[in-house]
Amino acid sequence: MKKSMLKFGILSMVLIGMVSCQNKEKEAADKRISELESYVDSLKMADTDEMMANWDQIATDFDRKSADANESLVALDEATKTASQEKINATVAKYDELKVSMETKKAATISAKPNPSQLLRDRLFGAGKIGDDMSFAWVNKDNILKTYETFFQSYKDNKEDFSREDYDEIKLMYEALDNRKNTVEKEGLTSDDNSSIASIKLKFGPMFKLNRMGAKSRETSEAKE
Repeated sequence: MKKSMLKFGILSMVLIGMVSCQNKEKEAADKRISELESYVDSLKMADTDEMMANWDQIATDFDRKSADANESLVALDEATKTASQEKINATVAKYDELKVSMETKKAATISAKPNPSQLLRDRLFGAGKIGDDMSFAWVNKDNILKTYETFFQSYKDNKEDFSREDYDEIKLMYEALDNRKNTVEKEGLTSDDNSSIASIKLKFGPMFKLNRMGAKSRETSEAKE
């Protein structure tokens, strides 16, 4: 009888210890899950621009908290583990929705940023006139002189603001316009317009060469400072 009571007492102590251990493990798991849930909820209340600027750190923090929460489930019984996993999955789903929203906004922000080369083309020839292919298909014998005049005047108005890279881009645009002129000449370009264009080219060539050299020297000097 005493042996039976002793065995029962030992078994009870073991069971109590196991229950106590499981309770502690569940409390630890609940704590980590709660931390994960609170973190995601806090993100939903945060400033969008600030989150976009710090998204890499946010993603790192989330991954760590999510991993901690999942690791805390290992020692739980199956029923408790299943219920806890559902909570984690629901929180991860909320985070994924937020992540998609951030990535969409980030992509929209990037696409909305003006292309420096396109801004330069628009400044020299007019908005939307020239794209990446630098096609001057819209230039014909009736508007080519006006195109050169607009280009030259815009260049003179902005030449002090151009960087070395801008001058490289301008050279490509100018050469593309000249190639178009070769085609337009065969389509009935008048001698008067041709002479006026030649006069613009005569003024532009030396001016461009001098300004380009000046921009390179200026940037070299600034880099040494």
